[in-house]
Amino acid sequence: MLKRTQVTNADQGEDMAADSAASARVPVVQVAVSIIGLWACYFLFITLRSVLIGSADQIEMTLRRLVVVLAGMAVTALAWLVLRQFDRHRLATKISAAVLIMLPASLVLAMINQAVFAPIDQKILAQNPHPSDVGIRYDTAGNILVDTPDPPGLTQEQIAKLQAQLTSESIWRQTTDIAISRYFLLLAWAALYLALLNAGQVQVAERREGEYRRAAKAAELRSLRYQINPHFLFNTLNSLSSLVMTGKADVAERMIQTLATFYRRGLAEDPTSDHPLAEEIELQRLYLEIEGVRFPDRLKLSVEVPAELEHCPVPGMILQPLVENAVKYGVARSRVPVTITISAVSEDGNLLLRVADNGSSGESTEHGLGIGLTNVRDRLQARFGDQAALTAGLVPGGYRTEIMLPLSA
Repeated sequence: MLKRTQVTNADQGEDMAADSAASARVPVVQVAVSIIGLWACYFLFITLRSVLIGSADQIEMTLRRLVVVLAGMAVTALAWLVLRQFDRHRLATKISAAVLIMLPASLVLAMINQAVFAPIDQKILAQNPHPSDVGIRYDTAGNILVDTPDPPGLTQEQIAKLQAQLTSESIWRQTTDIAISRYFLLLAWAALYLALLNAGQVQVAERREGEYRRAAKAAELRSLRYQINPHFLFNTLNSLSSLVMTGKADVAERMIQTLATFYRRGLAEDPTSDHPLAEEIELQRLYLEIEGVRFPDRLKLSVEVPAELEHCPVPGMILQPLVENAVKYGVARSRVPVTITISAVSEDGNLLLRVADNGSSGESTEHGLGIGLTNVRDRLQARFGDQAALTAGLVPGGYRTEIMLPLSA
């Protein structure tokens, strides 16, 4: 009765350490594009607003606004140079740093804005020689300002002092308003930068985790594959020893040459690589030729593989433990000729590889146990997860082992 063992997914590796992810940096080009994009949008929206409310001197205002925007880009870039020093810190630290760094940056932008638009304010005041009259004007941000009449009974000197005081208070009020608006604009850019930084760190962590998993899987496959080498060589050396002790030196020499060819083609290659099914079967022919020295009259081989499946890639030496079991439990314990059959079929997108012999009987309870099938099962699990399966058991007329793995050309 066949017993099916479904291969399960390999255990997931541990998550990447935080310092590994923090090594990611936002590319300078991406930072530059984000800064230029932010201030370009600001320039377009403010200019459109100024046009809609009908501010005077549109050309001059636009040129001065462009100077302010260029200065904003420069100040934001300087703030980034400071903020990027916290890239490797925790998120809470980076947010706190952004909140603090953008505060003086916004004050600098507000003062630059006031300095650039100061001539506009002076021109507006010069156009109103009678401050006692009610007047309507616009500030540098496009807000409407109303100049009220001076209180009666004041001397010109008192009026001049009052105007100077009101002008000073107006400048600081405007500077504060502009600094607050620029502060939230810079915070919005800082949030965008931290989002880009976090996305980059996540990508680095995922990439490194994938690399570590692939390296761990390759190490596991090498370990499992290398288990075959001493096991196979031990049996072969025992056979050579028997030939030498019985005086069959010529047969032993031929066996050594065949062993060298087998080792060169199979065991010496990359243990994690695949090769065509036809090459895997050819390796098994060499192996059975070696074993045929021990059982010249009892060992027969039959290969039933369609031509269209000969080029399908399979893990190297995946059939060797199965064939070795067939020799050990089928051929070695029989007194009559035994045929080992290697076959392959495609079924529902899977490749089914079968190794069967007609020498095992129902009394061969230990057939298939030990390092052979365990090694194959572990290799399939490490390589394919739950996409592969191993079937082994007695069937009418002998014993059969079946491997199911994804079919790929």
